[in-house]
Amino acid sequence: MTQQVLVYVARFVATLVAASVAVFLFMRLIPGDPAQIALGVNATPELLAQTRAEFGTDRPLVVQYLDWALGLPLGDFGSSFVTQQDLSPLILDRVQVSLILVCLAMLVALIVAVPLGTIAAVRHRRLSGVLLSGLSPVGVAIPSFLAGILLVVVFAVSLGWLPSNGWTAPAIDPADFLRRVTLPVLALASVQGAVMTRYVRSAVLEVMSEDYLRTARAKGLSPTRALVRHGLRNAAVPVLTVSGVQLAALVIGAVVIERVFVIPGLGSMLLDSVGNRDLLAVQSVVMVLVAIVLTINLVVDVLYTVLDPRIRKKA
Repeated sequence: MTQQVLVYVARFVATLVAASVAVFLFMRLIPGDPAQIALGVNATPELLAQTRAEFGTDRPLVVQYLDWALGLPLGDFGSSFVTQQDLSPLILDRVQVSLILVCLAMLVALIVAVPLGTIAAVRHRRLSGVLLSGLSPVGVAIPSFLAGILLVVVFAVSLGWLPSNGWTAPAIDPADFLRRVTLPVLALASVQGAVMTRYVRSAVLEVMSEDYLRTARAKGLSPTRALVRHGLRNAAVPVLTVSGVQLAALVIGAVVIERVFVIPGLGSMLLDSVGNRDLLAVQSVVMVLVAIVLTINLVVDVLYTVLDPRIRKKA
């Protein structure tokens, strides 16, 4: 098992390095000179040359890449081309906001999807199970940003129960934090919860048809007890894989939700940096998002190995 985990880690590192090269080169293919954008069209050639030297864009691409990439593991993202501000504390502060939002949304999605998906599977021949199975595609079809707008219209504008935007750190005011985070979390969790409900239903249905579950019932266990004791762990293996994929989708979906609810996370910073043509900030934020997604995949692979004895035996 240890060898298999080391293989996963080596693949993670190799993918991360390849992604950093791809992100760096893609940013260099975008038309426009950062120095020209920062100074404007009336800048003199001497001032442009001086600014390029300050930005480091006059150096060879290999030197620029190594200077940027070697600082990433240390949390050094460089300085903004537009504001000259150090990006490291800004990105680290924004990533905390995004991770809080994504983790809460994933928790809510799991709390909703696991029981509803299990009920839909156990009662798949009854009206309640059919209704649950029929409602889940509706949630899948609604984009998270549209769900967010609808939630704002109902709970913020019409009813006035919750604020429509803004962010308060949980350490500053926990009550206001919960009020402000409720709508964006529900907007993200509603779509992912619907997707995961369908996967949980399929996984539980597949487990219910296995021979070992019928044997457990033949030995005197009730259907519910047999499913809880012997079935749910096996059903958790495919659900875990899907959860990793959906968690990565939440990270990307949070980019839009943060803009809708005016939340100062990585998504808002990315969109602002794109609008300001701050290429280094865009490059660094995209790399952080890629690292988060790859880390999620690494954790899922390791947990998959822990849960599934067949993979451990093969390793």
